[in-house]
Amino acid sequence: MDEKFIDSVVFDLDGVITDTAHYHFLAWREMAREISIDIDEVFNERLKGVSRMASLELILQQGNRQKDFTLIEKEAMAEKKNLHYCQFLKGLTAKDILPGIMELIAAIKNEGIPIGLASVSRNASTVLKALQLENAFDYVVDASKVKKSKPDPEIFLTACNRLAANPNRSIGIEDASAGIDSIKASEMFAVGVGNTLYKSDYQVDATKQLNWEVIKTEYMNWRNQQTVKVMH
Repeated sequence: MDEKFIDSVVFDLDGVITDTAHYHFLAWREMAREISIDIDEVFNERLKGVSRMASLELILQQGNRQKDFTLIEKEAMAEKKNLHYCQFLKGLTAKDILPGIMELIAAIKNEGIPIGLASVSRNASTVLKALQLENAFDYVVDASKVKKSKPDPEIFLTACNRLAANPNRSIGIEDASAGIDSIKASEMFAVGVGNTLYKSDYQVDATKQLNWEVIKTEYMNWRNQQTVKVMH
């Protein structure tokens, strides 16, 4: 297969490169308890891939307290959650990179294809440094560089733009439904990590199943289908 047909590959961070979702849950739960709202890990699934302030709004709705706080108070709560989260991150090391990810990144880099990171986390650089991956990506887009959160396509479109890549010739890898929606809205090829991401163009159950040769084959099948649609 001609790798020139692929302009870039853009990864999500949490749940794809490493799994800090549990840290997010613990931090949100601690913050929520301070305002007498209980959340569990089932509820936490709704927060995956969602920005910090949007996550806070969901939590406040869960406790029917969405009208009880000013914007300044909400921003303070979101910052408190982030401080909790950063404390949990102190234990993160390169050993926490998910299975198969280093091999996948190496295979993509071996073909000279630019790779990017698209994360709604404002702590993306901190996480990458802890994982010793701060130099692994050609460009990193985090929440500070975009105005709209996933499922809006802005974050993936920004990554493609900075990588000088055509989104329709690029691949996005995500583990959250909001992220898959973002990739699809960008008109990229969507790879989903998780068995419920039915909108994905290609789906695996876990990162260890991410095989570059298989992804390229699935991507080319998708490209061919796109071409057929245009011809008709």
